[in-house]
Amino acid sequence: MTQQQWYKGAVIYQVYPRSFQDSNNDGIGDLKGIINRIDYIKSLGVDAIWISPFFKSPMKDFGYDISDYRDIDPIFGDLNDFDELIDQAHKRDIKIIIDQVLSHTSDQHQWFLDSRENQNNDKADWYVWADAKEDGTAPNNWLSIFGGGAWQWEPRRGQYYLHNFLTEQPDLNFHNPDVRKAVLENVEFWLKKGVDGFRLDAINFCYHDAQLRDNPAKPKDKRQGRGFSEDNPYAFQYHYYNNTQPENIEFMQDIRALLNKYPGTVSLGEISSEDSLATMAEYTQGGDKLHMGYSFELLTDDYSSEYIRETVQTLEQRMTEGWPCWAFSNHDVERVASRWSQNGEINPAQCKMLTALLASLRGSVCMYQGEELGLGEASVAFEDLQDPYGITFWPNFKGRDGCRTPMPWEGNNTQNAGFSAAKPWLPVGSAHTQQAVSVQDKDANSILNAYREFMAWRKQHTVLLAGDIKFIDTAEPILAFYRTLNEQTMLCVFNLADTNQTFELTKTVTEAHDSLSHCNATLDGNKLNMNGFDCYFAFVK
Repeated sequence: MTQQQWYKGAVIYQVYPRSFQDSNNDGIGDLKGIINRIDYIKSLGVDAIWISPFFKSPMKDFGYDISDYRDIDPIFGDLNDFDELIDQAHKRDIKIIIDQVLSHTSDQHQWFLDSRENQNNDKADWYVWADAKEDGTAPNNWLSIFGGGAWQWEPRRGQYYLHNFLTEQPDLNFHNPDVRKAVLENVEFWLKKGVDGFRLDAINFCYHDAQLRDNPAKPKDKRQGRGFSEDNPYAFQYHYYNNTQPENIEFMQDIRALLNKYPGTVSLGEISSEDSLATMAEYTQGGDKLHMGYSFELLTDDYSSEYIRETVQTLEQRMTEGWPCWAFSNHDVERVASRWSQNGEINPAQCKMLTALLASLRGSVCMYQGEELGLGEASVAFEDLQDPYGITFWPNFKGRDGCRTPMPWEGNNTQNAGFSAAKPWLPVGSAHTQQAVSVQDKDANSILNAYREFMAWRKQHTVLLAGDIKFIDTAEPILAFYRTLNEQTMLCVFNLADTNQTFELTKTVTEAHDSLSHCNATLDGNKLNMNGFDCYFAFVK
């Protein structure tokens, strides 16, 4: 691949730094911890590391509330550590992608501290401020994802400010050109540092409706969570006005123009809108906006082959110019090994199959730390919760801590699974030590070694990296599609259930790929016999 196109078909490994590796024994992971484990990441065969926020922050939302965009929070290290991380990654041919949280800042950011003082200062119009209604209530009915109204009263100014997330995360006013300019300058600071790209957090939230129109109510049968629980009042509205505004397109073009000055750098936009697939297509078309789009569409509870097929097909039909990026897990949702479990228990065969499935879809892949180990959602007691989202919505929704517990490096009852010699910021998952890296390294049939095997095999087949995709109309629980590049077509078949299944081939197999240790399907004439959670790959004509 050319430098400009390295991201197409890339496997991006998400590191949540607080929970990856603690190097200084304060119970919190850090940048040096990532450096210390860089050879492990290299062993996974991934192309890039996406690092969740490590910037200076009060940590109300664990780094997604930034108080200084150009500095490292001391709990993670310093700028020298970051320079070393880039250097060590690049020496191993691994790209570095970092989170950029542009739509809002921390309420401790100097911009906000200035803006809130009065209505006449240099930063007065840098955030979304509005007068109260005649009765003193909020300017409109917009809601926060984290619960309650999206407006907070500020007595210094005598106005409300907008926060789509926590009250400590005030929204910037992108209608102000000075804000856009300052934000892009912050982004360029990291480009000059040598980063290879950005994962743009909640990027469709940058602009709000300047008229502050009310969001319409959403009927009960239409409410569904995309990264938030369905009993959250946020699901009760159509979010037509507090995000995904037309003006955001021009800002996407500004980001792309900046990245074009740094050849080989890429943008991956996290998008959560009323029609995320349509927004992903819109934000990546034309070659002058984002390089890739990423959403919560496959981070849901629906595990049916029909849902996966229709979701990917819909994006394929709409995203005719851009490039998709798919994920089954991240730091915001229940881990896929638990979420899509058939009987409440982690099934190694299913975990192996899901890795193969995700990495066989057309597009790039985001894999969340621990996914290669088949980690399930950890159970975190209420008294140990850190996530304000989970604390607010307990017990119906337990928040995001269960997918953020420390990475288990060492088994055999090693203290805190080798994550830290101090008490970790979140407890290690009770079952995770049995799935630790050191345990799985030694097991030729482990989920980890199957992951490594598949990623190495995938790199040998350009058709999986860059080919087109065409789904086959199959009955549950089989999911099947063709990947085609030039004159080469590969058939990919997956059994999503733990029971044996059969699948009839309509094309002739020219070369079956039966070397993968966890793909045990057998072909009898044109009938494919599949074990539970089996997968099958073959070149066909």
